[in-house]
Amino acid sequence: MSSFRLPSGTAPAVLRCLLPWFAAHARDLPWRRDCSPYSVWISEAMLQQTRVDTVIGYYQRWMTRFPDVATLAAAEQEDVLKVWEGLGYYARARNLHRAAQKIVAEHGGEIPSDPEALLALPGVGRYTQAAVASLAFGLPLPVLDGNVERVLTRLCAVSDPLDGRGVRDGLRTLAARMMADHSPGAFNEAMMELGATVCTPRAPKCGDCPLATVCRGRKRNPLDYPVKAKKAKIPTLEVGAAVTWREDGRFLIARRHEKGLLGGMWEFPGGKQEPGESMPECIVRELQEELGITVRVETPLTHVRHTYSHFHLSLHVWNCRWQGDTPKTLDCADFRWVTLSECRDLPFGKADRQVFHALE
Repeated sequence: MSSFRLPSGTAPAVLRCLLPWFAAHARDLPWRRDCSPYSVWISEAMLQQTRVDTVIGYYQRWMTRFPDVATLAAAEQEDVLKVWEGLGYYARARNLHRAAQKIVAEHGGEIPSDPEALLALPGVGRYTQAAVASLAFGLPLPVLDGNVERVLTRLCAVSDPLDGRGVRDGLRTLAARMMADHSPGAFNEAMMELGATVCTPRAPKCGDCPLATVCRGRKRNPLDYPVKAKKAKIPTLEVGAAVTWREDGRFLIARRHEKGLLGGMWEFPGGKQEPGESMPECIVRELQEELGITVRVETPLTHVRHTYSHFHLSLHVWNCRWQGDTPKTLDCADFRWVTLSECRDLPFGKADRQVFHALE
């Protein structure tokens, strides 16, 4: 594609300007103080689809609780999810746990430097592979995240939508041409840092950019890049959930199956409202299907709104009374009768965590 041509003088400008700029302006982040393969791997997993200021506290707590691969591999998944609680995209935590166990079993507890071995670990895609390979092992693999995509599409004025066929492969090729073999880790970090702090989505600071003189997008309108396809409207799901009380003051929670949204997390059981169904009817049906129990729906407790990547959640939570039949794991991984204080040590998603405020 003609729009994928590298602007004249870009590669020399990278060597002459970008890397010194990064050395002078890099933020002091905890994972940059320790470029061990483990710290790079954990930080990059956390940083996917999450802001840096959010990640810092989680990273520090994680490294205190799981300081190395062996400790992570030996932990219970529930403990791993609890430390991750609130960071979202919980498959990342489950995959880190599974990958640590594979590293212990197949690589003697050492994160492999071979790119193909990295890619074979659970949860490791091309982005994480390139980040760990370049930052920890100095291998010349270009990283392509949202920040780097924005820098490259503006730098080269790429008119093709990001989701277009071959576009991301083309951007990866551009980055590889610019990368200096002697400092691939610094190049990747500098490109990500440039996108995060200067070449920002809505208010790029072009006057502060070390690549401004060779940037095609600056000469046009940087806000036109990257070109994105129109997003479909995000649907809203109406969901009913039950706080089901037992005579002794305990209530029922269920653990979700491993796969899928919030896999392995605990929740207040319930599910999506069907057409023509009242919310109490929804709750009665869902608890029968999920746990095989009958409940008497009593009073509304709270209403929680939360947004996931592909839908808005409208969660209607009701107080319910257990009718005495024994729960079964029909459509859940586990269940427990608990007190409010016992829930504090269990991993819940953000929406369910908001229910605790009403219970308190």
